Amino acid sequence: MSIYDHPVQALGGGDADLHDHEGKVALIVNVASKCGLTPQYEGLERLQKTYGDQGFTVLGFPCNQFLGQEPGTSEEIATFCSTTYGVTFPMFEKIDVNGDDRDPLYAELTEVPDGEGTAGDVQWNFEKFLVTPGAGQIIRFRPGVEPEDPAITAAIEANLPA
Repeated sequence: MSIYDHPVQALGGGDADLHDHEGKVALIVNVASKCGLTPQYEGLERLQKTYGDQGFTVLGFPCNQFLGQEPGTSEEIATFCSTTYGVTFPMFEKIDVNGDDRDPLYAELTEVPDGEGTAGDVQWNFEKFLVTPGAGQIIRFRPGVEPEDPAITAAIEANLPA
């Protein structure tokens, strides 16, 4: 099963299809509105604006598993993201990224080790998984790695579709 085969719901309801992003470089991020890392939305949106027309997208998955830092409804999350950070990248319904109710997409993503060789649970909000076109490779970045870190931008640039 490809990561694109996992069913997802668009923020605000309705089916969404990850296959829409299969030919792009995608940065999948579990996000939260009330976290010390929430300002990372700014960097994520700058990446979207910089590379979006070159075959890149951020995919945001709200998650309330870390100290209840994403308590809002879908409408509240959408309003917060658009009015506070001008988010234009696709956002999806709130999911669990760890535990017994972990979303199947994240069950697959958390098998990917980070740069130090450690796989397993998402550590916190804003953990990032860079997926190359066609899911040829998945590169994991822990929450403390800023969206515009040179390691992320280099990986994006190296994998943009020709």
